[in-house]
Amino acid sequence: MSMKDDILKLVKLENSKVLILRKPTEEDAESMIEYLNIVGGESDNLLFGKNEFRLTVEQEREYIKNINENNNALMLLGIIDNQIVSVSQVSAPNRKRIAHNSELAISVKKECWSMGIGTTVMEVLIDFAKNHETIKTISLGVKASNKKAQHLYEKLGFERVGVHRNFFNIDGIYDDEILMDLYID
Repeated sequence: MSMKDDILKLVKLENSKVLILRKPTEEDAESMIEYLNIVGGESDNLLFGKNEFRLTVEQEREYIKNINENNNALMLLGIIDNQIVSVSQVSAPNRKRIAHNSELAISVKKECWSMGIGTTVMEVLIDFAKNHETIKTISLGVKASNKKAQHLYEKLGFERVGVHRNFFNIDGIYDDEILMDLYID
């Protein structure tokens, strides 16, 4: 995993480990796919399960290249001890009429839950959006049963704005998706 000079933040966690937040490079593609296929199986809170992230390394490299060239998006890797522990992103469309809207997605490796990583990552993504010239809204979706994540989002200023009924189907059990927005002044 390469280390670039584009580290956005270093945070010393309560367990004395150092969390590095940085943009991904194309060289991170294989490690990111491995991470996503693992984290997808650690909980039922993501849109994909274990080994269901199916991009090829070349497709992931192209995606990373495109996201890094996009001024309306920021993708972050959270790294501890040279291992990816979080992948997150905020991005806004390039279409003028809806460019003020952005979407946020975040994942954190289960062994790193409750270490403050989610809060730290969210704060960096929100700061990016607040400092962006056109973004006025950050939207996300969260499983209705994922109360811990909802609490974090509310703590950061997100408001519930809607529900997609039965959005998730995990082994035949349906769960709603809570839609949440953060409005930037």
